Amino acid sequence: MQQSFVANRRFFDDRNFPRGFTRSGRFTLAEGNLLEKHGLAMQELEQGVRQPANDEEQRFLSVCRGEAEASTVYEKTWLKYKQRLAEKRKFHTVFGKKRIADGSDDFSYVESDAD
Repeated sequence: MQQSFVANRRFFDDRNFPRGFTRSGRFTLAEGNLLEKHGLAMQELEQGVRQPANDEEQRFLSVCRGEAEASTVYEKTWLKYKQRLAEKRKFHTVFGKKRIADGSDDFSYVESDAD
């Protein structure tokens, strides 16, 4: 049987995780190592650059498409990586107050919990 998720080089995401996966505090040591070793193969599979080599890789594609629940460590780790990317894209403000007009030229500031 052909081995799954074989990549010819390590996978790094310096744009989103400049200190590496394991040093980011978002992944366990095992997850970070798995992403570095197999992440390129998983990314190529998901993007359609590479065709699945076996049933395990085919199932991985089904999980990526949302057609199946993640059950293997590869599937769970890749979904966690994708979730962390989505979290990084959320916009957060450093200010906790919104400036609102009350009809006059005087502006009021109110505490905002819904940022």
